[in-house]
Amino acid sequence: MIFNRLFRQFRADPAAALYGRLVAQARLPGFYTVCAVPDSVQGRFEMIALHAFLVMRRLKTGGAAGALAQDLFDLMFADMDRNLRELGTGDLAVGKRIKKLAKSFYGRVAAYEDGLTGPAGRLEEALARNVYEDVAAPPEAVAALARYLRQADAVLSAQSLADLAAGELRFVPPPALAA
Repeated sequence: MIFNRLFRQFRADPAAALYGRLVAQARLPGFYTVCAVPDSVQGRFEMIALHAFLVMRRLKTGGAAGALAQDLFDLMFADMDRNLRELGTGDLAVGKRIKKLAKSFYGRVAAYEDGLTGPAGRLEEALARNVYEDVAAPPEAVAALARYLRQADAVLSAQSLADLAAGELRFVPPPALAA
């Protein structure tokens, strides 16, 4: 019964549907195994931020879809707020942490945008600096994540804005271990 209400809410709210799908994608094991993203609160934030960037990048090309991108952004940071509170962050500190997360998100958006459109190697540099900030990631893991990001961007670019406005979202599979 509670699941029926949750799915009704997602159908009624495209931003919630998009956010639910991008969070589910960000949690797939391939990112934490093949791409060596740290399986930590920070690592999970990085993957959510990366996927939110991809979706918002696609939405910003669509004029009226900008409102949906803003709704997605607002929902993402409301969820971050809720998660910080659940992790025990005090009320007075939550606002400061959210501001810091938002600022870091905007920095990542600029870096990933430059990485996708700029010279070769820029995306890998941005990923190494942000996703792997506290760890020395193997170059092949960074390269796998960069390949994924480029492929996901291409797939999202081909999705219609009407589908996205209806809450429909498709990603490529995350990198997988070689068989």
